[in-house]
Order: sequence, then structure tokens, then C-alpha cells
Amino acid sequence: SSPGLLLLTSFLLHVKEDRASPTRLVCDNRLIQKYILEAKDMEKRVGQCQALPVLSCPAVLPLVDFSLQQWKSKSNETKRREILCDLALLVGAATGALGQVSEECGARQLSQLYQHANSFFLFLQTFSWEAGHWEPSCSSHSMEQTHITSIFLTYRQLVQGKLRFFFHDLAKVLCK
Repeated sequence: SSPGLLLLTSFLLHVKEDRASPTRLVCDNRLIQKYILEAKDMEKRVGQCQALPVLSCPAVLPLVDFSLQQWKSKSNETKRREILCDLALLVGAATGALGQVSEECGARQLSQLYQHANSFFLFLQTFSWEAGHWEPSCSSHSMEQTHITSIFLTYRQLVQGKLRFFFHDLAKVLCK
């Protein structure tokens, strides 16, 4: 069983315990703030790990910067697909880096990032405004990085940026 599925299951059980629907993640702004703080904390903790190797096989990371004006002009489905592409690259980068890190601290942080990014990936697959399933046909802009800390920086920027604004937009639709 994959750790992402386990995390998603525990997330959904946690939501059930709170007697709320999965839309609570979107409707309760405190949850996205919690995930932003966790992303910052993971980034800080990996920076404290000793002797992180330079990746011999570079991590392919999404470019997650965006213009708020352009972002607002996109449909929720387009935003969702874009974030799914970004998360797919991040999950792949974390997986690839995990195979190159033997040091316990770095491996633990990468594993946690993988679980978080993968649970968001699985969660966003459940939302769809168009017929059909998400296909991994991403034309996402990307860059290669050899430093493990870049993976954490990119993840934090994605959660703080696109994901937070996307949840804000979803809340307008789902939380009436």
C-alpha cells in the first residue's frame, strides 16, 4: 500500500471524525494555513540535516511562480490540472531524490514531503468539472535542480501560492 493512499485515508478519517465532509479542507481556511506551516517546517528541518548529497540525477521541478491576474482568468478546471501537473513533478522529484539519499534526516523529510504532495495529488483528482479523468499530459514549465532543498522550496511555494488561491476559489463554489 502506498504511503500517499495511507495519508489520504487518514486525512479522510480525520475529516470524518470532525463530522465534516472532505470539502472542509477547502472551506476551513485554517487547514490550508496548517499545510503552509507544515511546508515551511519541512523546508526548515531539511535545511538542518547534515551532509545532504548533491543529486547525481537532477530533480525535475515545476516552475510554480504565477501572475495573480493570469491565474484569476483561468477556469477552476484549468487551475486544478495545472496544480496536478506541478504535484506530479514534485512527487516524482521526491521519489527520485529518496533513491539518492542515504542520510536518515533527509530521507525522513523527503518521505514526508512525498506523502503530503501525493495526498494533495490524490485529493485534487477527486474534483473535476469536466468529463473524464485527469491525464498526465502536462506541458508544465520545469527546471532541473541538484539540491534537495529546492524540492522543499518548490513545494512550499506551490502550497502558499497556487494551492492556497485554488482552495480560496473552490470555497466560493463549495462553501455556501
